[in-house]
Amino acid sequence: MSGNRTIFRCSLQVKSLENAGEGALYHHERYDGRGYPEGKAGEDTPFIARIICVADSYDAMNTNRVYRNKLSKEHILEEIENCKGKQFDPRIADVMISLIKNDELNGDNAES
Repeated sequence: MSGNRTIFRCSLQVKSLENAGEGALYHHERYDGRGYPEGKAGEDTPFIARIICVADSYDAMNTNRVYRNKLSKEHILEEIENCKGKQFDPRIADVMISLIKNDELNGDNAES
């Protein structure tokens, strides 16, 4: 947890991304209040942190890791759906689900 606070302090130096420090510090909070470092719940967690929470989880599921291969699109959608209102803000999760279903992530719709 002290790592989150170090990232928070470093991010204060980044002037171009408003509230970056709050995002770094609180992105492990859960919508249901069972996260860390402070156990914030729902709207008490900064909006930027709730966005990063979903984005970071998507990235973790959508990339190969030392301990497992990346998950299928269907599995990722199922995980995000199952974690709505628990780990994830339901509104942000719905946006992520829509982006994934419409192939709007990872440059899927980028023009060549």
